[in-house]
Amino acid sequence: MTVVASYLYRNGKRSDEVTLSSQPFDTNAGDFVWIGLTDPTLEEMACLKAMFRLHSLAVEDALNGKQVPKVDIYGDQLFVVAKTAYLENDRIAYGETCIFVGQNHVITVRHGSARSHQKLREQLEQAPQLLSHGPDYVLHGILDFIVDGYLPLVETIEDRVLEIEKHVLISFLEPEQIRRIFRMRRQVIKFQRVMGPMAEVASKLAHLELPCVDNNARPFFKDVHDHVRRVENMVIGLREIVTSVFEAANLLEQQRQGAITRQLAAWAAILAVPTAIAGIYGMNFENMPELKAQYGYYVVLAVILLLCGILYYRFKRARWL
Repeated sequence: MTVVASYLYRNGKRSDEVTLSSQPFDTNAGDFVWIGLTDPTLEEMACLKAMFRLHSLAVEDALNGKQVPKVDIYGDQLFVVAKTAYLENDRIAYGETCIFVGQNHVITVRHGSARSHQKLREQLEQAPQLLSHGPDYVLHGILDFIVDGYLPLVETIEDRVLEIEKHVLISFLEPEQIRRIFRMRRQVIKFQRVMGPMAEVASKLAHLELPCVDNNARPFFKDVHDHVRRVENMVIGLREIVTSVFEAANLLEQQRQGAITRQLAAWAAILAVPTAIAGIYGMNFENMPELKAQYGYYVVLAVILLLCGILYYRFKRARWL
């Protein structure tokens, strides 16, 4: 079974455990059912569809997964999809939580990397005065729980990027480190694309007239929307940091390569002097008066040393050496 938890809540307090069946499930006024599933089977979703009159399109989306964050309205019910994320080495692994919300039920269907809702359920059960308001407050708690999970992810990536930035200023980046920066940049761009739809989901719940969402609950969803925007701004800043680190690494690499090239060119110019002079006097001509000069050898050496010294001084002054 993929049912993680299934309970009836009466006056904000956990009451009876609910068993899946193929019969419609009715509750008293003010009571609601909160059912949590992970990767449910077709049979389980068929039971839930019959029990709570879920729309077939929403059920199909919840079964298939791989949905973008969204809010769909089906009569007097809501179907909300939210993306979850966690960091796996330098890769962001994604999952999703599909949430069915009705007047008497909240059903969560989790796929992929979605975190367990056990702690969330325990936290909400410690505030029965909020749970007594109904499923919309549970929906807020779930979305807030998901969005709060984004912050550690962004902060961890930021710390890793800043660590690489420090290394850039000290020494050359290894090829693996360069590939790591590229991977991080791709992951941040992909994560930024998730933030837009998530912000739209929170905005709709905070501002639109929707079934199952009480006016008093809207400020809570506005708070979720603010959290999403905050994370989105952090991601934008993180993307800029990753880009700047890569550009800085590339610039420093070019500067170091340029310095090496200048040094090689300077030494080549210095060595060209004795090479050229030695080449001249190495020619096989008989009529070269300098070859018979008494101090010709010493004069040539002095000229070579003088010219090489002048070149070395000029290159040193120009900071090529």
